[in-house]
Amino acid sequence: MSRVRDVVIDAWSYLNYKPVFSDALGMPNRRVFPEAHATWVPSADERRLAAYKLLTAYDNNQAAELAAASGDVHAEDRREFGDPSMFIDTVMSHVLGREQTITVPGADHDGDNPDAQAAMAGRVQELLREWAETEQLGMRVQQCERKAVALGDGVYRLAWDPGKNRPVVRVHDPGFYFPVIGEDDDSGEYPTRVHFAWELPADPKRQLQARIRRITYELDWIRPATAAGVDQAGRAVRAPIPVEPVDPSMIGATGETPEPPPPPLSPGDIYTPETGAISRQYAWNDAPSYVTCYLTDATWNLGDIKGPADVDSLPLNAATFATRGDGEVLDHLDLLIDFMPIVHLPNTVPPAEEHWGQSSLAKILQVLDDLAGSDTDSSRASATTGSPIIGLWGKAADGRGKASKEIAPGLMLELGEGGGMNTVDTSRNLAELRNQVTGLHERAATVARIPAVAMGTLDPSQLPSGYALQLSLGPLDALVSSMRLARDHKYALLLKMIQRLFLAGQHPDWAGVQPQPARLTFGPYTPTDKDAVLAQVTAGVEGGVLSLETAVRMLADAGFPIDNVEKEIEQIQSRSFSKAKDLADATGDTAAVGDYLGIKVRPDPAPPAIQLPPIPGQQAADPATGDPAQGSGGNE
Repeated sequence: MSRVRDVVIDAWSYLNYKPVFSDALGMPNRRVFPEAHATWVPSADERRLAAYKLLTAYDNNQAAELAAASGDVHAEDRREFGDPSMFIDTVMSHVLGREQTITVPGADHDGDNPDAQAAMAGRVQELLREWAETEQLGMRVQQCERKAVALGDGVYRLAWDPGKNRPVVRVHDPGFYFPVIGEDDDSGEYPTRVHFAWELPADPKRQLQARIRRITYELDWIRPATAAGVDQAGRAVRAPIPVEPVDPSMIGATGETPEPPPPPLSPGDIYTPETGAISRQYAWNDAPSYVTCYLTDATWNLGDIKGPADVDSLPLNAATFATRGDGEVLDHLDLLIDFMPIVHLPNTVPPAEEHWGQSSLAKILQVLDDLAGSDTDSSRASATTGSPIIGLWGKAADGRGKASKEIAPGLMLELGEGGGMNTVDTSRNLAELRNQVTGLHERAATVARIPAVAMGTLDPSQLPSGYALQLSLGPLDALVSSMRLARDHKYALLLKMIQRLFLAGQHPDWAGVQPQPARLTFGPYTPTDKDAVLAQVTAGVEGGVLSLETAVRMLADAGFPIDNVEKEIEQIQSRSFSKAKDLADATGDTAAVGDYLGIKVRPDPAPPAIQLPPIPGQQAADPATGDPAQGSGGNE
C-alpha cells in the first residue's frame, strides 16, 4: 500500500510541483541537493537552500541539468533560451530605476543662510555620497538586488576597515545566511544572533581536510574586557584580563575586607557595583547602553564534529578561531557597537511574522517549464521543416536498392520505372508551435505583472496614445511600488549603520557630525515626457506654487542631467538678475543681493554733499571749515 504524500506549505511550496524538489515526504532530492542535507544544516533550512539552488539553475539555464540528475532521461534534450534570466533583469532594472541617489531630508535647500539642522543634513549627505562613490555602492546594490529578485533574499554585511579608514559593504549569497529564530520569537523582528556558514572542500595539496567556516554576530550584554591569548591546547582564544588581587595590607583593624576591585573594562565603560552591569555611552545614543555586538570567526574540521550538531550548536572547544590583521582573535570580539552590521533584503514584503521574501520567478515557473518544452518542440519541428523527410518509391535506376539516402543540395536521384518521391510537410506544426511560444510569453508577462512594453517586445507604434501606454503600465506600477516598499526601510537602515560605523571608527571628517535619517532614492523606471515636465515646472515656479528646490528635484527625477540639486539652484540664482533686482528693491540690502547671486557686490559710494549757491546778501561757507568766508574787511 502506497504512502500518502505529505503536503508542505511554506515560503517555497511553489516548487512542490517539481519531483526533484519535493519527494513523498515533501523534502528535496538528496542526490541533487546534497548541500541542503549536510549534517550541520538545520532541518528548517533544507527546503530554503534547495530552493535557492533550483532558482539559480533556472537563472543559469541549468534547470534541465538538475532534472536529468534526478533521473529524467528526456531532460538533456530540453532547450533553455534564457527567459528566466530576462525576467529577472527586467524586474531588477525597473525596481532600481535609472539611477539611485542618497538623499537626506533638508539637505537640498534654496535659502542662502541655512540653519544648523539644514547645514548638518547637507554635510551628512555630502559625506555619504562621497563614501558611496568610493565604495562603489551602486555596484554592490545591483549585486544584492539581483540575488533578491532571483532567489527572494539578499544580504548585506558591513564592517569597519581600518586599512581603508571607511566602512565596507559586502554582498553574501542568502544560502550562507542562517538567522537564529526561536520558536517563541517574532520572525518579523530581526534576530539577535546570526550566522554566515559554508563548507570548505578538502585540499590534499595543502593537507587540509573538509571544513566548515562560521562567522557569527550576536547582540549580548557588555562583558568585562578580554585580550588575545592561548589556551592549554595552543589555540588562539580571547581570555579575560586578570584582576589585581586585594592587597592584604588594605585589610582594616577590624578585619573587614575591602570591596573587590571592579572587573577590567574597555575604555569608556562604566561598572555599576550594585547590579554588576556594565554600560557604555555610544556616540549616536543619548543614553548609555548595556548591549554590544560580538563577532566570532571559527573553522571546524567536519571529521571533528561528533553527534547531532547544527550550525548554531557547533562545539566551540573543537573550533579554530581566526586572527585579525591587528592581532585580535575573533572569539567573541567586542565590536564596540550596539547593533549587528547586517541587512537582510527581502525581495517582497514578507507575510506576517515571516522573515523570508519570495523570488520574482515564483508565480511563473510552471509557465517557464512549458515555454522550455515548447521551445524544444519548436526546435525539433524546425529541423524537419528545413530538412524535410523525403519518401522514395520505385526501383532505383542504379539497382543498389538502399533503404535510406543522404539528401543534400544539388543531389540528383535517378528513379526507375514507376518511381516517385514525396515530402513530409511540418511547416504548419512549426507555425502553431511558434504561436504557442508567443502565447506562453504573454501569459508569463501577465502573471509576473510585466507588460510587453516593459519587456521591450511591443512595437511602440501599436499603442494608440500615451494614455493607453500609461494604463498598460498599471500592473507594473503596483509591482514596483510594493517591491520598493520592502526595500525603503532596509536601505535607510544600511545608511544609518554606515554613519554609526564612521563615528565608531572615529573618522576625522565625521567629528562632531550627528547621524541624520538618509534614504536611497530610486529613479523613475517609466518613459518620461521631459517637455511636459519642463512646462509644468516652469509654470509652477512662475506662478509661485512650486519652490525652486522642488522644481529642480522634479527635473532631476524626469531624467534631466542634474547631478547636484543644491549646486543647480545656486547656478540658476546666479543668473536671475531680474529677481535679484526685485530683492534689492524689496529689502535695500546689497549684501543679501550678493548672497543671492553668489557674488560680492560692492556697495554704491556715498553721493557727495550738495553745495547750494549762496543767497544774495549772505556769505558763502568755506568748504574746508564750514565757517563764513572772511573778506578783507574793506573800509570796516
